[in-house]
Amino acid sequence: MKKKWQDYRDNEELKAERVGQLSDRQIEITQKEGTEPPFQNEFWNNQKQGLYVDIVSGEPLFSSLDQYDAGCGWPSFTRPMSEAKIVEKEDYKLRLPRTEVRSFWADSHLGHVFNDGPGEEGLRYCINSAALEFIPLEELESRGLGEFVGLFKRVDHVYLGAGCFWGVQYWLGKLPGVLSTVVGYMGGHTPNPTYREICSGETGHVEVVKVIFDPERVSLEKVLDIFWRVHNPTQVDRQGVDIGTQYRSAIYVTSEEALKIAKEDRDRFDASQVFPVPSVTEIRILDKFFPGEDYHQHYFHKNGGPICHQLRER
Repeated sequence: MKKKWQDYRDNEELKAERVGQLSDRQIEITQKEGTEPPFQNEFWNNQKQGLYVDIVSGEPLFSSLDQYDAGCGWPSFTRPMSEAKIVEKEDYKLRLPRTEVRSFWADSHLGHVFNDGPGEEGLRYCINSAALEFIPLEELESRGLGEFVGLFKRVDHVYLGAGCFWGVQYWLGKLPGVLSTVVGYMGGHTPNPTYREICSGETGHVEVVKVIFDPERVSLEKVLDIFWRVHNPTQVDRQGVDIGTQYRSAIYVTSEEALKIAKEDRDRFDASQVFPVPSVTEIRILDKFFPGEDYHQHYFHKNGGPICHQLRER
């Protein structure tokens, strides 16, 4: 049986009717090969599970399972749901060769694909949010996309405090299998704290990075390996020149299983004697997270400059 989005191929009348229902930005992107600004679009940091479909035809194009934090300010994917859903074309508009990505059935301009992605294929599909509609996992059945529900698997998350969250987010976001990172605050007693309140040292909160990862692609132990290597967990309430309880070393997990893994991993790290004294990392079950302000999210990708954390070899 033919899918509804297949009606759009070479049907200019149907496509024009749908395009007429789009916003000015959606038309600029999909029909005029425009590009929306980084970090100022709907899905660049989307953390929900579901499918991204062509805004014109509704054709499923990308899955959140393949989305990752590229730090570029646009939604990025390691692959499309099917290569048959994507058309690639050479693009010389900037006088530099790039590969444009278009949807097959509606011929919508989506974005570009680059060879700097993670994983074996090493691809990064950098897509404009305005070219997409996101269908959450819980709505797939009602939207006629129930056949895709079985694609989704469990994702895990952990909250890590290792000093200034800017540099911690930078390094954790580079790990293949990490789907998303968000900086924020937790571990204290003040609800919905601001950065100014955090800096007072009176909230009890820690600067942390929420790390959402695919456990079939990267283990919690590998995520923690980056955590141990970007800071000195033996320092009490500080990291280098940053002093205060908000900079304390912390691992917050959401299950007894993860708690056991984290404590065993800390014991292994201490046994390795990277530092002559044991770590003081706080490890406990906690899930009350308060996201940080927008200007803190992916700070170094937005602003550049030297990274405030260095990644030790081991």
